Amino acid sequence: MSAFEGLAFGFSIALQWQNLLACFAGVLIGTVVGVLPGIGPIGAMALLLPVTYTMTPAGALIMLAGIYYGSMYGGSTTSILLNVPGEVSSIITTLDGYEMARRGRAGAALFVAAIGSFVAGSIGILGLAFMAPVLASSALRFGPPEFFALCILGLLVLSRLTGSSLVRAAVMVALGLGLSTVGMEPMSGVTRFTFGSLELSQGLELVPIAIGLFGVADLLSSAHDKLTAERPLPVRMRELLPTKLEWKRSQWPIVRGSVMGFLFGLIPGPTAMIATFSSYALERKLSKHPEEFGHGAIEGVAGPESANNGAAQGAFIPLLALGIPFAPASAMLLTALLIHGAQTGPLLMVNNPEIFWGVTSSMYVGNVMLLLLNLPLIGIFVSLLRLPMYLISSLVALLCLVGTYAISNSLLDLWVLLASGIAGYTLRQLKFEPAILLMALALGPILERSFLQSLYLTQGNLGEVMQRPIAGSMLVIALLVLLYPMLKWLFARKRSAPVATA
Repeated sequence: MSAFEGLAFGFSIALQWQNLLACFAGVLIGTVVGVLPGIGPIGAMALLLPVTYTMTPAGALIMLAGIYYGSMYGGSTTSILLNVPGEVSSIITTLDGYEMARRGRAGAALFVAAIGSFVAGSIGILGLAFMAPVLASSALRFGPPEFFALCILGLLVLSRLTGSSLVRAAVMVALGLGLSTVGMEPMSGVTRFTFGSLELSQGLELVPIAIGLFGVADLLSSAHDKLTAERPLPVRMRELLPTKLEWKRSQWPIVRGSVMGFLFGLIPGPTAMIATFSSYALERKLSKHPEEFGHGAIEGVAGPESANNGAAQGAFIPLLALGIPFAPASAMLLTALLIHGAQTGPLLMVNNPEIFWGVTSSMYVGNVMLLLLNLPLIGIFVSLLRLPMYLISSLVALLCLVGTYAISNSLLDLWVLLASGIAGYTLRQLKFEPAILLMALALGPILERSFLQSLYLTQGNLGEVMQRPIAGSMLVIALLVLLYPMLKWLFARKRSAPVATA
């Protein structure tokens, strides 16, 4: 079906009352998560994974996606009112947003941030509807060798997610792949690393590990890092609307930030943060009054907040079209797809069109809901910032335990949760990125299965994999990604050598 037919079909799915309720719950939770410092969207999505067991796959993805892009909206509230970024990608908003709040223009800053996020979301949805089907249709020729090469490429690309050292990323990938081998081997049924435990023969559940790495680890990190005691600045409803000059100065930054953020979302890595910084730098360069940046320039809020939400929408394209997550939150959505038994990768659009088009269309519905939520209910969200952190932490801890035990009523899952939480907190203190571990854990079974199937197809001759155009090209790209740091160092040394000689 065409993009317009797909969107029409998607709206018929998204506008069902169950999915409307799931979308509203997702964007509301996402907004609250974005408002509260120290609780990220990944942790919230991990906590609510068990809740989605009773939902349809489309409803589950709609709710979890709402949490993801909803948190991008909410993150601007604390940045503007409290000078504390609710999300990492909202750091740049504090520079001008908080200065506007100090001058009594907090309402205008919040209004422009909400409008910019809505425009960016709308542009991102159109891009998703038109680009993802083209990418997925070209990927329908994928066989086991192509999926094997795609997983290798994905793991190597994802290992560069945080910009950390290649050694640290490799340790996380190896640990995630090692954990994915616990249980039965997919082809022969031989048990591995079970130590005689019947429960471990089924493998490690993704949900307890995800909740532990992010939910429990967030609790431990919040207890370790004291949050600011600064009180939020008041906002009056009559101050919400920007002036004519403020609106005129923010229009083009919203458009530029939306497009820039969407394009950045197609790239692996912490693209939301990179997009916001790039948008801020671009607006400062194009502005007729660059001296105002850092002192309350409306462009410094409009551009980055639009880029923030645009990057969140763009990150859905590689996930839904190829089944490869390019961001930690996308990995959590991939986990939900695997839990519900949905076909991941390019066949998702063919075998489960209600998931692909339902989620795509629900994003527009969710953006409308967010626009209606973020403007009238700003006062309520601000009051959440006054809650004692120990109350919020207690509720999150209870959700972690109940949600994990509800999966299979197994005490083993609780022990896995505890171990994962301690491991996640320790890894963060050691500057390792747990998101890479989770991605490797989610991709591990796909990688192993496609590798074994490729061996059967080629009768053990992996050289034939390199001779297949798509698989060979992806493996070559994977090799270049692996060698990129070394090549960069060699080129830098080659450039500096003539200068040193001179």
